[in-house]
Amino acid sequence: MSSLRFKVVDEAFNRKADPVEIPSERPEKYYGKYVFNRQKMFEYLPASTYQALINAIDNKEPLPRDVADSVAEGMKRWAIDNGARHYTHWFQPLTETTAEKHDGFIEHDGKGGVVEKFNGKLLVQQEPDASSFPNGGIRNTFEARGYSAWDISSPAFIMDNTLCIPTIFISYTGESLDYKTPLLRALNSVDRAATAVAQFFDPEVKHVKSYLGWEQEYFLVDEALYSARPDLMLTGRTLMGHESAKNQQLEDHYFGAIPSRVESFMLDLEIECHKLGIPAKTRHNEVAPNQFELAPIFEETNLANDHNLLLMSLITEVARRHHFRVLLHEKPFAGINGSGKHNNWSLGTDRGDILFSPGKTPKENLRFITFVVNVMAAVHRHNALLKASIASATNAHRLGANEAPPAIISIFTGSQLAEILDKIANSTNDELSDLSTKEGLRLNVSQIPEIMLDNTDRNRTSPFAFTGNRFEFRAVGSSANCASAMIALNAAAAEQLIMFKNKIDSRLAAGEALRHALLEEIRAMIKSSAPIHFDGNGYSDKWKAEAAARGLDCETSVPAIFDAYLRPESINMFTATGVMTPVELAARNEVKWEMYTKKVQIEARVLGDLALNHILPVAIRYQSILLDNVSKIRDLYGHDKAAEMSEAERTTIEAIAGHTRIIKSEVEKMVDARREANRIESEREKAIAYHDTVVPSMDTIRYHIDKLELMVDNEMWPLPKYRELLFIR
Repeated sequence: MSSLRFKVVDEAFNRKADPVEIPSERPEKYYGKYVFNRQKMFEYLPASTYQALINAIDNKEPLPRDVADSVAEGMKRWAIDNGARHYTHWFQPLTETTAEKHDGFIEHDGKGGVVEKFNGKLLVQQEPDASSFPNGGIRNTFEARGYSAWDISSPAFIMDNTLCIPTIFISYTGESLDYKTPLLRALNSVDRAATAVAQFFDPEVKHVKSYLGWEQEYFLVDEALYSARPDLMLTGRTLMGHESAKNQQLEDHYFGAIPSRVESFMLDLEIECHKLGIPAKTRHNEVAPNQFELAPIFEETNLANDHNLLLMSLITEVARRHHFRVLLHEKPFAGINGSGKHNNWSLGTDRGDILFSPGKTPKENLRFITFVVNVMAAVHRHNALLKASIASATNAHRLGANEAPPAIISIFTGSQLAEILDKIANSTNDELSDLSTKEGLRLNVSQIPEIMLDNTDRNRTSPFAFTGNRFEFRAVGSSANCASAMIALNAAAAEQLIMFKNKIDSRLAAGEALRHALLEEIRAMIKSSAPIHFDGNGYSDKWKAEAAARGLDCETSVPAIFDAYLRPESINMFTATGVMTPVELAARNEVKWEMYTKKVQIEARVLGDLALNHILPVAIRYQSILLDNVSKIRDLYGHDKAAEMSEAERTTIEAIAGHTRIIKSEVEKMVDARREANRIESEREKAIAYHDTVVPSMDTIRYHIDKLELMVDNEMWPLPKYRELLFIR
């Protein structure tokens, strides 16, 4: 076994960067090559069809079936011209991944041959098996029918010679079985609510769009080492492994020079992203060794979310071309930073204004304060729900550690905005100063120009931070579908803006001036949402106690965190905004609890197998070698001399015996706990049982295996170690 480990380590360390075929033209020439964007629509569709489709997209209106037939014909011609042979409805079931079923374009021609056809019916709607995807009991096995329906707002694209059509996924009875459906509903709701409030400041505003800029963190591991780690292969993380003597403590990896092999992979990935219309812009080394980040330009939230899911598929494929495996798990390695997917969220009008940007006039500043404070009020009211929207069995390993946001939702505003909010809350003055001016920082170095300081600092410990013209939801996990967080956030903001609009309308009806009415409501919201505002160190134990005293949700058990979805205030919010029904919410929680149980169950099974069949035999074998050595020393030097000479060996023998005994006992305890939990019918109670009784045994088993790793002969240890996994160049 050890010979295999050394073989794969040697293979990984000696692998060279693969060459990348770089297009001869600049990115703007091939950007969107495989996307049926407006340029392709204009080229392949009749003028009347193109105009009807664009009007439907821009005005969020249904597309007539006869127009769909014409679109389908043009889309098919474009796809075939670009090498496509199949088409698929590409949707987002509740598995955190995407799903697709490929069909060929061919149909019988009536003469014994085939012709390539694709009509509006096939474009607009298909029927995946709804009972075979997570549905929370909405569909039984014998009730299989479900529908996928074309989302015209997200352009079709070609992936691996298949035309992919972004769609929603609903049950036969109309409930959503995916992430896209409630996301679109949430975006429509915040559009209506934010537009109504924005019109207080600019009556010409017709729509407000939600924007998202995600930052995708990930780890790379050489494929040979990955294949030698069953835990990585089956769970996405290392279930055991002692930390390397050197990891990230020198802070030398963050923003460091990108290794040539990784840079080759990154370049290949960027080219593929650009061909698919994903605006990948930023790449860099992250804090942990072998950890990296990719970030795009901001896009409308629905499209940005589709692009992130497409990236998650694409990055895996491209990595394998370079003999890497991508780890999107939130915490693949203990003792070093985990990976997040920071969601930078903003709202903007159809007139080009970002609603979270300070302005240069009193009216613009009042609008800015209005929207920022409404977001603070929404996050305060639904802080437990927002935490539930990013909670998972995998993200639980990352949140709360000293490199990630704590498992408590709070808002960082920065000192300048905090001072302004405080002044507004405690004054009766209806005037607002210029908030847009940046302060200059002079370094007194002749070669360096003046640096302009932003109005806010940055706080890496805050899970929800205001960062200048947007809010950064930093608690989202790297493997998550961004839609989960964006559904909760946009719906909560919509509800709050609706309530705010109603209060302002009531004040106006009573004869108050608009400016005074706005500021009076803003003052009240600043005071009521004060508990959510925290600019300090979110990692400190002091903050945990203070957060609890403020009434913020401090629950740490993931199955219990999910309860927030079913609280009356959450159900009322989702139903009032039209985002999800009580039936859909209950079903999704069933899926969340079931998914938590299954992920922990798989990890426990893998850990038990590795412990009993890989680690313990090696530890016992090494213990036998030490015993044999002690016996030989005694035979050679006599009992008294041997006792003196073999003291170190005997200490190690006893330590190994202690660790192996505990590991075997804890594995048996863990198996019994699983069996007991599996008898529970309630998905919620079963998930809680796994959290309370199975996970603690896993932690104990890992602790003792990691101790054995430091004792057993390095040449005998069967699995690649952290120092080998994390430092491939």
